[in-house]
Amino acid sequence: MSSVFIKILNGEIPCYKIAETEHCFAFLDINPLAKCHTLVIPKKEVDNIFDLDINTYSELFLLAKSIAKAIESVETCAKVGIAVIGLEVRHAHIHLIPINGVHDIDFRKPKLNLSDQEFKAIAHQISSAIQPSL
Repeated sequence: MSSVFIKILNGEIPCYKIAETEHCFAFLDINPLAKCHTLVIPKKEVDNIFDLDINTYSELFLLAKSIAKAIESVETCAKVGIAVIGLEVRHAHIHLIPINGVHDIDFRKPKLNLSDQEFKAIAHQISSAIQPSL
């Protein structure tokens, strides 16, 4: 059974795309804890992030780094927090969440309710702020 992320990659479910590389894809979380909450996934459906091959694993974290830097440039925050949980969707993924304190990354918190226009504007801001990898 394909995960919801495979359905997003296949265009069966729409998303607010942030960036894409050969083996990875990033898009806004539609149930965000904070504005700019982004998911970074490998295109290959692998449940456990530590089971990814080293090249995909490296590409995933390099993409996450460039997106985190872009988020920091468009959203006021102390830093971008990172979470790898992997229980809610059985497809490896990284959460990038702008935070000002440890409690900002608590997944029990109420989620933001953003409009389609807000999501589109946020995705454009982040995408436009991504700098080439070093």
